[in-house]
Amino acid sequence: MSGEEAVAAVATVTPIDAPEMDLTTAIQVVLRKSLAHGGLARGLHEGAKAIEKHGAQLCLLAEDCDQPDYVKLVKALCSDHNTDLLPVPSAKTLGEWVGLCKIDSEGKARKVVGCSCVVVKDFGEDSSARAFLQVHMKSQG
Repeated sequence: MSGEEAVAAVATVTPIDAPEMDLTTAIQVVLRKSLAHGGLARGLHEGAKAIEKHGAQLCLLAEDCDQPDYVKLVKALCSDHNTDLLPVPSAKTLGEWVGLCKIDSEGKARKVVGCSCVVVKDFGEDSSARAFLQVHMKSQG
């Protein structure tokens, strides 16, 4: 193979298309990247501290949280400090997304711990998922 043939072979490789981006997928990608960069505050105590220090960029709150005071506190903190708030359907799902579980040999989540509140302090690197979330938040108002 000469040098010209190698260049031609590289040029024919097409990039793999990213899957269709929806809100759930975007949240998962953003949380995974943020977790890798150490930019997550998980739980009420850590989340409230992050919001109060004006370090919060996004807050996720589980809709199935059965403590009305918990929900009221998180919503009030987010509105007072102009932090975006996104609802997530389940605390167990949110806990799995932020790494509060054990992964078995088959790659499935086991022993998932529920997490009703997660605050993103650092998004990590830029991604299409982050851009999608920011557009979604602006469109919500």
